[in-house]
Order: sequence, then C-alpha cells, then structure tokens
Amino acid sequence: MSDEQTDTGTGWPQPAGPVRPGGPAGEPDPRPDAPDPDELSPLAPESPAQPGPSDDEPAAEPGVEPVDDGATVDLSTMSRSGEPVASSDGLAEPVGESTAPAVAGRSRWSTAGVMIVALLALLGFTLVVQLKTTSTDPTLGATRQEDLVRILSDLDARENRLQQDIRALEDSQRQLQSGEQGRQAALDEATRRADELGILAGTLPAVGSGLTVQFDAGVKPISANRVLDAVQELRGAGAEAMQISGGDRATVRIIASTYFLDGDNGSLVVEGRRLTGPYTITVIGDPATMRTALNIPGGVVASVRGGGGNVTFGEREVAEVSALHVPIKLEHARPVS
Repeated sequence: MSDEQTDTGTGWPQPAGPVRPGGPAGEPDPRPDAPDPDELSPLAPESPAQPGPSDDEPAAEPGVEPVDDGATVDLSTMSRSGEPVASSDGLAEPVGESTAPAVAGRSRWSTAGVMIVALLALLGFTLVVQLKTTSTDPTLGATRQEDLVRILSDLDARENRLQQDIRALEDSQRQLQSGEQGRQAALDEATRRADELGILAGTLPAVGSGLTVQFDAGVKPISANRVLDAVQELRGAGAEAMQISGGDRATVRIIASTYFLDGDNGSLVVEGRRLTGPYTITVIGDPATMRTALNIPGGVVASVRGGGGNVTFGEREVAEVSALHVPIKLEHARPVS
C-alpha cells in the first residue's frame, strides 16, 4: 500500500488529501455542529478519481458493485431501466427468465387442448357411425311405402288397445279401493276376469267383430307350418278368440296349446283331429289390423300364393267362435300360496 493511502477498516483505501476539520484522523471533530464520523460513508471519495482495491483484497466479481452496508447486488436482477424486477415472493427476478416458464406452459396447454379436441371429434364420429349402423333395418329398407304405412297403422292400433286396457285396469283399481262399493266391484271384476280367461282357454264361446280367412291349396297342399304362421300373426295382431274349420265342417277351437301336424293326402291334424281342405279360420278382433298383419310382404299370404294357393278374407261385423275346448287338467302346475 502506498504512503498516500490510509486504511479505513472497510477494505477500501482512503485517498490522500486534506484532513477533515476537527483534528487528525481518528480524533472527534470539536465543532458542536459537526456530523458524526460513523454517518460519513468511508466509500464516498472526495476526489473524482477512484483508486482500485488494495493488494490484500480480492477483486470484485463482474456485475457486482459495493453498497453502503457491505452487501452485494446482482446486476442480472436489474432491468434495462436500472430497477429490479419484483417477483410474487417480494424478491427481485430477472425479466428474461420470468417469462420463459409462462411461454412453455402455454405451449404445453395448447398441445393438450388440440389433443382433447381431436379425441372428442373421433368419439363423436364413432357414435354417429354406430347409430346409423344399428338403426338401419334392411327388411324395412326394402319395404314399400304403403306397407310401411300399414305397419305403422297396426302399431298405432295396438297402442290404442293397450291404452284402453290400462284405463280399464285403473278404473277397476279405483273401484276396488272404494269403501262402499268395494265388495260388489270385487265380485264384478272377478266375474269379468273369469269370462276373459274362459274365452282364452276355449271353455266359453265368444262373439264379436272379426274376420274369416280361407286357405285354398294350389299345386302344393297347405302345410301345417303355414297355418301355424297365420295363427301366430293373428295373435300378434290382437286376436282374442279363434277356431279352424275344414271342408268337412269339422271345427276345432284354437288356444295357446293347440298344435298342428301335416296329415295324409294333404290333410291337416289339429289337436289330434283330422281336417281336410279348404281350411277356414274364424277370428275375433280388429279386422283391418289382422288383415294387414297377414298381408305383410314375405308373410303368410305371400307364402301361400308362392306355392300356388290362395287366401281369401271376409270381414264380419258379428263373428261367432262357438267351438269349445275341453278344460285342461293341470298335473304339474299349482298356484303360489
């Protein structure tokens, strides 16, 4: 260290120059208005020239400059205007580094959003294709418009019958729940149900509006399968009672357990009884609905006519089903107690 510099105890040299008023260095200023020597910054030079650090002290790192209390400030945290950039925790952060994570986050979210939109579009396309595939019926697609209209009419008629049954059951429920007329209503309801079951079981005759269906054989005889198909179509169209008659006037009541077999010489065996053609089915129900059911393309009428035969319909305002079936004696079934 040169003779013109003195050690101030702060690590920075004290330039040579005139001594402050108050006496030699290290002695207090006798003046009453003199400033406190501790308040004077030893780093403030009195001359414009700033000497370098002493040989005993390491050189300052680039970007770091001394402050009053001896701490250092990182110049990388200063903006171009010279002010530090504040962060969320109150500490200074560099401007360039603080924006990089936000840009990367937005980029990641943008990629994820594009992938989500693509997956949703693929899922929607798959659902639409599956819906179109399952909702397409090749049989209905090849059906004529007038046939579709008849099918729709049959469905409407069936819905109306079901609605009527629901209303009748609701009326019966209200009558059975009433206190005064409960007993009589219960008796009437039991009688009505017994009559319905008797007609379905074939133990009671029935009368009402209906239809007659006559099957005439052609080159091929009328098979038992064709007659069974006709009975099933009529039941599906709302038939309530049926009987079948042969050319010899023999008549058999048709119930749920009735079976049909092919006999000799083109005859038909129904419930063990042999019938000869032509065969006539008398059925009670809605005539228009039952006739439409038999005329569906590819149905009973088309099959009989395809074999050279013919089917003739006759609507009846009053159709009578008079043949009775012997009551079935149950051997295995019993009511649940």
